[in-house]
Amino acid sequence: MKGGLYGLRGKQLSLILLVLVCTTILIWAWEKTPLLTTLLPPQNRLLQLYPGAALESSSKPPIYRNKDISISPEDKEVVNGQEEKAFSLVDQLDPEKSSPGIWNSDSNVITPSDEKKGDPINVPKEESRDIRVPEGKSSSKKAEDVDLVVAAPISSVNKSSPLEGKEYKNSTISAGNQACNYAIGKWVEDDRRPLYSGFECKQWLSPMWACRLTQRTDFAYEKFQWQPKNCKMDEFTGSNFLRRMQDKTLAFIGDSLGRQQFQSLMCMITGGKESPDVTSVGWKYGLVKARGALRPDGWAYWFPGTNTTILYYWSASLCDLEPLNSTNPTTDYAMHLDRPPAFLRRFLNKFDVLVLNTGHHWNRGKLKANRWVMHVGGVPNTDSKIAEIGGAKNLTIHSIVKWVDSQLPKYPSLKAFYRTISPRHFFNGDWNTGGSCDNTTPLSDGKEVLKDESLDPVAVAAVKGTRVKLLDITASSQLRDEGHISRYSIRATPGMQDCLHWCLPGIPDMWNEILFAQL
Repeated sequence: MKGGLYGLRGKQLSLILLVLVCTTILIWAWEKTPLLTTLLPPQNRLLQLYPGAALESSSKPPIYRNKDISISPEDKEVVNGQEEKAFSLVDQLDPEKSSPGIWNSDSNVITPSDEKKGDPINVPKEESRDIRVPEGKSSSKKAEDVDLVVAAPISSVNKSSPLEGKEYKNSTISAGNQACNYAIGKWVEDDRRPLYSGFECKQWLSPMWACRLTQRTDFAYEKFQWQPKNCKMDEFTGSNFLRRMQDKTLAFIGDSLGRQQFQSLMCMITGGKESPDVTSVGWKYGLVKARGALRPDGWAYWFPGTNTTILYYWSASLCDLEPLNSTNPTTDYAMHLDRPPAFLRRFLNKFDVLVLNTGHHWNRGKLKANRWVMHVGGVPNTDSKIAEIGGAKNLTIHSIVKWVDSQLPKYPSLKAFYRTISPRHFFNGDWNTGGSCDNTTPLSDGKEVLKDESLDPVAVAAVKGTRVKLLDITASSQLRDEGHISRYSIRATPGMQDCLHWCLPGIPDMWNEILFAQL
């Protein structure tokens, strides 16, 4: 038995087994005993930096499960692109509220304001007002089936951009690793358009804006849809909108373009069909026709199936207007540039969504015709800079946005939007000098918006640093000069065209689709 295992003596076998057992115990103790493991250098200690370091050093965006993500109001977003250029929008009087004899307007040029440098984008843990987990995915208990929302990578912010600090608030975070800006995109043909009939939506649509009821014969402008570049917009249907607005109230407050957006939305929700179940509730908001008035100051309608209210209040300047002598029917009115309308102050607590706009009533002719006298701080204005139309308008827009922002902590469920200015398209003159918009070929001047910066920098500056969101429709609407009322206005004056208001169905429908996407 030499050289074999069987030749070993009993003591040798016992010794070998003892060594094996001791070695096993030693290895097990090394792995399980904390004291021993401290002798090894931790593999992840060099990665435990400040919380944001992982994001800044990684090219991959962070992934959040089962959470909505948005940019908080305090966060700043730096935009890449060229320097903002002045965008001239000559103000026009609104034919609804004034007579043709007083249509005298001043030029109002929007110019970029000086702004401080913005901070890099931060992804908050609690704020979740804009972004929703993408719809259409089935839920499951398995971790791998949970819907994902991907935040924009920090590296996407270009700190050396010439537009650094020029914040653009109409953007959200979308799956796809890029910021979602609904103002950037293109118009595409869509045979499913329009979303309602201009012939049928007589319950909500004013005849003067229903171009199907006029002598106009070209309607190609109705067959286009706005397609944002990096955003997926849910298809608008009346039922989808009402479900999203269950037990809520949406208020439009602004000028006649705001009224167009309101009427457009009512037609979109109902598909332009007669809806006898929809009830007028204007009386709840004091929106009743006064004695001698042509119309009430607004309208409100209630959809009983979802307890949803949609309303519009006419406030062309977004200023509080107060008669200086209530006993005199021809009295002047104090136009409080730094005070929001009394209607808004009274009913804000009842709103869940608020959309503000102003712009085309800011001209000398309109102020004079309405006997509006500028006031600041409760007294007549004496500041020559504010007395200029542009200065007064800017003060008002900034004042009302700041005021709404100050109220949002009291009403955390309220979403507030400021809509940018709707462009006018007078060619070869102005409204009173033979200007026209006779083009009937859609998108003859381009179909795509590529630049990040808004064409309404005054609105951008106003919402900067606030929780009021920007509903930016200016650049996309600028491409649609063929969509105006043009020569087909019911109340047309020879030699004058309406190149301010839009045919409905038409461009304001797109404004509501973008609004719907952000609700």
